[in-house]
Amino acid sequence: MASENIVIVGGGLAGATAAKTLRALGYGGPVILLAAERHHPYLRPPLSKDYLLGKAPEEDLPVVPADWWEANSVEVRLGAPVTGIDPAARTVAVGDGPGLEYASLLLATGARPRQLPLPGSELAGVGTFRTVDDSRRLRGALAGGGRNLVMIGSGWIGMELAAAASAYGNSVTLLGLEDVPLTAAVGPELGGFFRSLHESHGVRFRLPSSAAEIRGQSGRVTGVVTDSGEVLPADIVIIAVGVVPEVSLAEAAGLALRNGVLTDASLRTSAAGIYAAGDVANALHPFTGAHHRSEHWSNALNGGKVAARAMLGLDAVLGAVPYFYTDQFDVSMEYSGFPSLVAGPPTIRGSLEGKEFLAFWQRDGFVVAGMSVNWPGSGKPQRTIKQLISAKTEVDPRALADQDVPLDQLLPAG
Repeated sequence: MASENIVIVGGGLAGATAAKTLRALGYGGPVILLAAERHHPYLRPPLSKDYLLGKAPEEDLPVVPADWWEANSVEVRLGAPVTGIDPAARTVAVGDGPGLEYASLLLATGARPRQLPLPGSELAGVGTFRTVDDSRRLRGALAGGGRNLVMIGSGWIGMELAAAASAYGNSVTLLGLEDVPLTAAVGPELGGFFRSLHESHGVRFRLPSSAAEIRGQSGRVTGVVTDSGEVLPADIVIIAVGVVPEVSLAEAAGLALRNGVLTDASLRTSAAGIYAAGDVANALHPFTGAHHRSEHWSNALNGGKVAARAMLGLDAVLGAVPYFYTDQFDVSMEYSGFPSLVAGPPTIRGSLEGKEFLAFWQRDGFVVAGMSVNWPGSGKPQRTIKQLISAKTEVDPRALADQDVPLDQLLPAG
């Protein structure tokens, strides 16, 4: 092959982890990472949690230390958005420069915030939330307290930002299309738990409700008009209504798409030599036999590792049980499993009122998802929950609910 280059398009966790794994596996050829942002790859979860709250320093954000790239001979080009891919010639175009050849190409282009065509969305003080620059700006606006924030969107990011804003002493109103926030993610009972948590800290909800117009004066936001005609005062408006996988390069290159870039379980796309990982990849999962696209950091982390192994011709399957976490006020939650398999209410172990509980979802008797909230003790229930899911063994829901039955006793013998 004319080129030995492994080219990674995307400067997020998936791309950085792939580069790190390539070197850890002993690959000595050229590795080139092309990042549209002007920052070295960093972690996104802290942006809406500890970093936004000023509890995590800047140096905690990078995926690897700044000197790792040069020390490991990985070429990083910042502010270098790719403008095209030619799968037949195995080249990528960066700006107006000559095509960059590749032996293998990893698409780790992530996702972009979904936009709403709202009148007034161009006003100062209105924005979306995705990058470290977004987090810095929002922290600067919230840190002094005393502001009116209107959150448009009641998903995980919207709820985390609402919690951070309230913790800084701001007035927060949250709009969402569901009757109960987070219903699509965890169901109405646990969505209600999170709503009550927020309301106990002064967050106000308008559900179901949507924004019809954003109003301003002298170029700056002053309020949000809801679909019911209510005018909510606003100094800051954040639109957090999900993200869209960034597939423009893949689409122009003719790759198979469906809610992202379609891949097999080894993250191979429909084009030879091209792989996809992270938020942009809709990967076949061996557990379900169906494609899943995950926007959580664990998927990017595991996907980067799998893609690196696959690009080197090694056995690799993205078979990890999906995982994510959230921190809101005094609640730390972890979740493992397959939301697409969830049907019906969860089995609860512990106390929602006491903010210490486990929740399990079953399908045909098998555990398919599990959540832990502030679970006491030194054990790590998520590890056992993942094992219960992977085991595909029927479990008595009464045993799941009984705190006197250790979770590990529910695992199959051996």
